[in-house]
Amino acid sequence: MANPSGKTYVVEHLDPELEEWSALEYANIAAECHASGAQFLLSSVPESLQLPEKLQKAKGLSVERRGVEEIFAAQKDRVCLLDPAASQELSPADGDAFDVFLFGGILGDDPPRDRTSELRQKGYQGRRLGPVQMTTDTAARVTRIVAQDKIPVDKIDYIDHPEIQVSKNESTQMPFRYVKDSKGEPIMPEGMMDLIKKDSEKGLGDLL
Repeated sequence: MANPSGKTYVVEHLDPELEEWSALEYANIAAECHASGAQFLLSSVPESLQLPEKLQKAKGLSVERRGVEEIFAAQKDRVCLLDPAASQELSPADGDAFDVFLFGGILGDDPPRDRTSELRQKGYQGRRLGPVQMTTDTAARVTRIVAQDKIPVDKIDYIDHPEIQVSKNESTQMPFRYVKDSKGEPIMPEGMMDLIKKDSEKGLGDLL
């Protein structure tokens, strides 16, 4: 698990399937981790789950059939669970205290289901990323900015619940918090906007 930054970002995949939007988010996490010298680990991936080709070829991504408990059994105290129910916010100091940052997939549910509870019960130290629900890739991005770039959670530039124009006369509001890019737009995975537009006829509830 050695990597230049010493940080590993783990999504414990808690679904038997992999939705297209999740695959886009995972590919984005892998690309950003690779660029920052970190490692992205997708754990608890069922044998039956065939990852899309883009994910199979993603740099910075490792896929594990084992669960996080088994993988990091010897370094449990160095694992931080990103938990919306935690009492303590993630801070830059946590970048020194922890080597592994763990996310329970799938974070991007609306309304949020407590998917993290399965991991919380395993006794990992928890930190939260503020009060507003994030997509999985946004949560990983914010964690990396705090842990590696040492920027506090409340100093990051966000956009909450952005309106996405899906057609000439129609827009949809995303129920999540995103990090802003240099143009003030929400950072989303490549292909996500097209997927949102394609699925807008079905309604956002079906997308998530």
